[in-house]
Amino acid sequence: MDGMRPTGDRRHGRRIAVVGDVLLDVDLLGRADRLSPDAPVPVVSVERSVGRAGGAGLVATLLARDGVDVVLVTALGDDDRVGELRAALDAVAALPGAGSISVVAGPAGAPTPVKTRVRGDGHAIVRIDEGCEPPGAPTITADMLDALDEVDAVVVADYGRGVAADPRLRDALDRVGGRIPVVWDPHRNGSPPVRAAAVVTPNRSEAFALADGLVDDGASVFDDLAGVDTVAAALLESWGCEAVLVTLGAKGALLRSRDRVAAQVPHLVSATPSDGTDPCGAGDRLAATVASELAAGEPLGDAVAAGVAAAARFVASGGVASLDRPANTSPLRGDSADALAVAHATRERGGVVVATGGCFDLLHAGHARTLAAARALGDCLIVCVNSDDSVRRLKGPERPIMAEDDRSDLLQALECVDAVVVFEEDTPEAVLRRIRPDVWVKGGDYVAADLPETGVIAAWGGRTVTVPYHPGRSSTRLAGALARVG
Repeated sequence: MDGMRPTGDRRHGRRIAVVGDVLLDVDLLGRADRLSPDAPVPVVSVERSVGRAGGAGLVATLLARDGVDVVLVTALGDDDRVGELRAALDAVAALPGAGSISVVAGPAGAPTPVKTRVRGDGHAIVRIDEGCEPPGAPTITADMLDALDEVDAVVVADYGRGVAADPRLRDALDRVGGRIPVVWDPHRNGSPPVRAAAVVTPNRSEAFALADGLVDDGASVFDDLAGVDTVAAALLESWGCEAVLVTLGAKGALLRSRDRVAAQVPHLVSATPSDGTDPCGAGDRLAATVASELAAGEPLGDAVAAGVAAAARFVASGGVASLDRPANTSPLRGDSADALAVAHATRERGGVVVATGGCFDLLHAGHARTLAAARALGDCLIVCVNSDDSVRRLKGPERPIMAEDDRSDLLQALECVDAVVVFEEDTPEAVLRRIRPDVWVKGGDYVAADLPETGVIAAWGGRTVTVPYHPGRSSTRLAGALARVG
């Protein structure tokens, strides 16, 4: 669900352990439309606060949202904030279609680390860290070690707080790495990966910091892919692991492996260009996907390609912000998670969310012109599509001609469409309350004042507009012509 759609096929029945340090991430979201009178700093009027599990908890969140059962092996404090952390994990596991999250934890010996980001009008203003200094050594329990024997893969999310440094846990990871894939996401202040790691996934800055003293400080090392490859090869040799994957943001990732062919020629995996501006969590998304693919038996190259693609989609959908979902709401269908993520990401950038809807039973030129005109009214276009049952109620038992999945695929293939969501009701009022578009668009054969959606849209200050109608073009007319041909 990349950032909210599952990446690749669901891996039903598989369990993945996430080992590492858990944080509590808090976003304070609001408006910033004035400066403080006593200092030249913005005043943020906080409208809502969103808490989620961070660090290893974010990896567990992403995997569970993919439908994977997760065992989170970590250390937790005994302060009040740990309750928020557990509640955030429980809320993820309770989502429709999500996998379970079992927490196996020893005492951290320190308060829960909290990272709070203050965002105004979609822009980050400041991050406040509480209790994030390296603590004393956490306590590793026998239950934590035993949990590694009952999984199909392991992701180590090392945030430098001591869980991945424990000798007994490292021995256990080295042991299980002989039979299942271990994906290690390192931290510059963390511990080196175990030799049994199938792949280690530093980002570029982490890779260069971790390779300090292993390579010459030549300018080329910092400026080109050959330099990244030099660093990856040095880390591969130093760590003794099976592969090193250096992530390069929008450029994708570079893979160095012990495989004989790859060892001579590094493998560059390109990423799909993205307009996303918040890369927070992209590395966690990549590591989670790579582990899931490896657990399913995919070869390393294919798993890495899937991970890079998943990370790019995650950033494009708004990053960690795309994980926020309204509480107590039923799930939508189709690519509903994408629709919610697209709307959220557009608002975070200060853009205008446009939506339109219909049956789209046989896509024709009139539809295409209406959709293009709608997209021109804002910064994203979300299309709400009647389900098959809804079309039958509206148009009779012989409709639709094309199933909802095919209609959705055709719409999504249009350049002007950013997301598609299927709804079951006769009108899209419920889905509109979820997406909350700024503009609702219908063809000129409708009168805005007569539409039931107009009042719904107006409730949050949105507006309903009509765009030119193209006479002589309709699904019903086209279906009749096809019947005569047949």
